[in-house]
Amino acid sequence: MKKATLYIIILIVFAGLIGFVFYKYNTDKTKEENTVYTLQERTGPSAQTEEWQKTRSLALTYLQAIRSNPDDTKSLMGIATLFIQEARVTGNYSYYDMAALKYVNDILKKDSLNFQALTLKSLVYLSQHHFADGLAVAQKAKSINPYYAFVYGLMVDGNVEMGYYDSAVASAQKMMDIRPDIRSYSRASYLREIYGDYPGAISAMKMAVDAGAPGDEATEWSRIQLGHLYENSGDLKNAETQYGIALQERPGYAYAIAGMARLAAAAKDYNKAIALYTQADSSVNDFAIKEALADAYRLSGANDKAAALENKVIDEMNNQAQAGQNNENIGHYVDRELAYAYLNINDYNKALDHAMLEYNRRPGNIDVNECLAWVYYNKGEYAKALPYIKTALKTNSKNPTLLCRAGLIFAKTGDKAMAKISLQQALQSNPNIAQNLKAESMGVLQTL
Repeated sequence: MKKATLYIIILIVFAGLIGFVFYKYNTDKTKEENTVYTLQERTGPSAQTEEWQKTRSLALTYLQAIRSNPDDTKSLMGIATLFIQEARVTGNYSYYDMAALKYVNDILKKDSLNFQALTLKSLVYLSQHHFADGLAVAQKAKSINPYYAFVYGLMVDGNVEMGYYDSAVASAQKMMDIRPDIRSYSRASYLREIYGDYPGAISAMKMAVDAGAPGDEATEWSRIQLGHLYENSGDLKNAETQYGIALQERPGYAYAIAGMARLAAAAKDYNKAIALYTQADSSVNDFAIKEALADAYRLSGANDKAAALENKVIDEMNNQAQAGQNNENIGHYVDRELAYAYLNINDYNKALDHAMLEYNRRPGNIDVNECLAWVYYNKGEYAKALPYIKTALKTNSKNPTLLCRAGLIFAKTGDKAMAKISLQQALQSNPNIAQNLKAESMGVLQTL
């Protein structure tokens, strides 16, 4: 066969492949644009509530209006907002974020400067851990309307996750100046925690709870965060009180049940902890709850059950990541979570791969640096862990888990003074943290 003929054949095949890819892209895009997303049935106690009945009715109203008039911006906005809220209630973020983003994009195709749609798109991106994208969209929304408090909340979240803490503080102050409410108080609490002010964080989160309506998901979520602050401060009695109130105000609330499970594990009542985590896991899809259940299994001696659940979590996370590669509207980044999950099964190389992926996206974030440092610690590469743990400490955070990890890394790299300071600060209030980490930290502290 002559070279010229061969080149022509290759060009024809190549053109055909390009045409197929283009056709498939347009077909998939058309299919996505024509997809109608509906509510998925809830499970557990939340499926029996009056709130769920109202949610179903409202969703039906919005979807009927959209079928009648696809350009009904008000209904498109309403269904997107409802799906974002349903993701919080059920933990089914992959589906509902994708659904919400579809309807938000329908609005933005017609009006690219629609302020409310931009805020919702930013919120979905942040939920999907597309933090840089979420921050960029929030900044665009702010340029359209710089007097709306919620957009500054989005900028707080995006700046925190990207590691731009000074900018996060400035946005939080602007948000508070415009509208002091549950959303601004809760963000103020989170920033105070990041900067090591636990009393201030607790005070601000109390204000967030008081500013919300009892029983609302946002209010009880804030109450759970308050309980967790108490746990990190070693005040388990007050933590239990907050979780108990949350269960009274929102019966069956999975995150309150998980809080009670942590307290049961702290009391070494592992059977109770397992039962409570299992109950929480049955009504909400949350990898953190599943991993806590695996920890409880391990502490109870049920290592096979722990390993099986941990591998299931890893499979689900990887499936979610793969789905995101195939469909950018799903697109949840879970690399930091995968890094810790692989640490749990002692697969340090894969843990490092995922920790580095997350670090390359946001190298200034203290949680990401802590994760990477902890992976290197577990690999026995203590010198490599050191610069990352120092970056993780740059805001003077007093998180006891972070301080324990920092102390252990300092001890391994020969800085006994910093190791002692870090471990003493971490353990002085006897916080409720992972038992194996606490035991290792106490053992090292005794040698310093």
